[in-house]
Amino acid sequence: MSNICVIGSCSMDLVVTSDKRPKAGETVLGTSFQTVPGGKGANQAVAASRLGARVTMVGKVGDDHYGKAIIDNLKANGVSTEYMEPVIHKDSGTAHIVLAEGDNSIVVVKGANDEITPEYAKQALEQIEKIDIVLIQQEIPELTVDEVCSYCRSHDIPIMLNPAPARPLKQETIDYASFLTPNEHEAAILFPGMTASEALTQYPAKLFITEGKQGVRYSDGSKERLIPSFPVEAVDTTGAGDTFNAAFAVALAEGKEIDDALRFANRAASISVCKFGAQGGMPAREEVEELLS
Repeated sequence: MSNICVIGSCSMDLVVTSDKRPKAGETVLGTSFQTVPGGKGANQAVAASRLGARVTMVGKVGDDHYGKAIIDNLKANGVSTEYMEPVIHKDSGTAHIVLAEGDNSIVVVKGANDEITPEYAKQALEQIEKIDIVLIQQEIPELTVDEVCSYCRSHDIPIMLNPAPARPLKQETIDYASFLTPNEHEAAILFPGMTASEALTQYPAKLFITEGKQGVRYSDGSKERLIPSFPVEAVDTTGAGDTFNAAFAVALAEGKEIDDALRFANRAASISVCKFGAQGGMPAREEVEELLS
């Protein structure tokens, strides 16, 4: 069993579904509203746990109803919450999601996630007994992402940086990350003035650009490769990227070759979009392996 540490955001998702996405100044009628646990960090932790990893979540929530629900949900999914700390001076993070026209739009309010300091994250890393790979995202302070990547490099711990939401990264942070997993939009922000192919060539077997329904593109050092996705009828694409990252990390931690790890991750992500909610469709290990076989 692989040991994965996720450092990242835990939030409550407030999800509205509608046939039409409103334009600026426009009001439309929705068809449903639900409140479900989310946050990129928590999503990746839950996905990795369902895929068979031993997962420790490092994060913060508010000392409120949402915070309790978030921690209870992590525990229910087999995620260790020893390093999940409630804070009293900020509310739990929230994500406000509109599902419309076959896609999603999201506004994130970080709340307590902004309290995940470099010191707090590194102290947790020092205390966790065994880590095969660290997963980190960008719904937490930029300095924390930078310093955790540096810490992992200096301690020979592989780290996968999912650079979402998109923001420019320091060159040192790009260098320190073992794996970078942006989508096409995020890659354009990370590598301004470069085409995707130029960026992939510069970072072989490190940069993996997800292209939605098309799959994942990377360079193996000699040529560019596209590992195709699996076609499905999507119900809710929220959390597909988090499922992909978690599955990719689990597969790499287990020693799978890159192409096999990407197929495993693509299959898991394709299953995740077939049900409602970021975590609602995240598959168990047996589902992924059965469909792959």
